[in-house]
Amino acid sequence: MAFVSDPISDMIVHIKNANARKHKTVSMPHSKLKMKILSIIKNEGYIEDFKEIDLKNNKKEILVTLKYKGNERVITNIKRISKPGLRVYVPVESIPSVQSGFGIVIMSTSKGLLTDKEARKENVGGEVIAYVW
Repeated sequence: MAFVSDPISDMIVHIKNANARKHKTVSMPHSKLKMKILSIIKNEGYIEDFKEIDLKNNKKEILVTLKYKGNERVITNIKRISKPGLRVYVPVESIPSVQSGFGIVIMSTSKGLLTDKEARKENVGGEVIAYVW
């Protein structure tokens, strides 16, 4: 297994590629942060489901079931915003809107991982992790 300097970008690329090829499922290495991000994406209706799979020698993987409406992808695009080399932080007044509100912004705030709508409601800014639409 190769060293990954940005596991969130790696997860996003896994999802993007599987979605582009219209695969039903995609697996990736496990982390708690990925599980939280996938939980938000699932709650917002962009993926069908995800589950933790125990592998040999104490390793875990995440199996993500992608969602389609008929033959159309539910996730049009997913994009990493804040990267290890360039972190992107915004105050609550500057939280971006994705696709005129039809997409979501996943943010890391002092109150945990939130969508843009939840962050505005909680009145907190934070690091912009990704856009999903």
